[in-house]
Amino acid sequence: MSRIALVDDDRNILTSVSMTLEAEGFEVETYNDGQTALDAFNKRMPDMAVLDIKMPRMDGMDLLQRLRQKSAVPVIFLTSKDDEIDEVLGLRMGADDYVKKPFSQRLLVERIRALLRRQDAIASGEVATSEENKVMERGSLVMDPLRHSVVWRGQEVSLTVTEFLLLQALAQRPGFVKSRDQLMDIAYDDQVYVDDRTIDSHIKRLRKKMRSVDPEFSAIETLYGIGYRYNEE
Repeated sequence: MSRIALVDDDRNILTSVSMTLEAEGFEVETYNDGQTALDAFNKRMPDMAVLDIKMPRMDGMDLLQRLRQKSAVPVIFLTSKDDEIDEVLGLRMGADDYVKKPFSQRLLVERIRALLRRQDAIASGEVATSEENKVMERGSLVMDPLRHSVVWRGQEVSLTVTEFLLLQALAQRPGFVKSRDQLMDIAYDDQVYVDDRTIDSHIKRLRKKMRSVDPEFSAIETLYGIGYRYNEE
């Protein structure tokens, strides 16, 4: 049974969403502010976190930043209807997905299930083909799907589930272009709709993490209007 942490200062959302998730077979832990959630995460990390952005004591952005310092646990942001800045910023900071308020609880459940399936596939090595089970070496890059491990020039890089899948997809065929639509199909469940901006934000976050260990990292190339390409050294 997967444990979902639901963090929101709206008690109605905490009550209704937790009831829905529990009915779907999840174990749910609820928190009404970011600091309380962080204190609990420091003792026991959930399998996934669903975070509101605007909360007292510690908002969702600060909580995500603290969380990413110690864990790549999947994170879904709940964002206000018109706040596109928050969506983009959250993705760049390392969130895996976002859902706009007001939202369909069925949609939220599907996105949670999609992220957990992807995380389980990486952890168990149950990926699309046997080739993807193997440790992949591309120049200075070493990726181990069974351990969810990424090493660049001898230094380990911590990636979220989405970032790992995107890098893996690009690095598998150096020099070949992957369109945004292709990357969406690889990184997201068919039932989950995401737009181009979501993929772009994940790529920017991925580059930032790689450059944190190597400021000269430039293996992921943007082809404007087309997609992305991994260039092997």
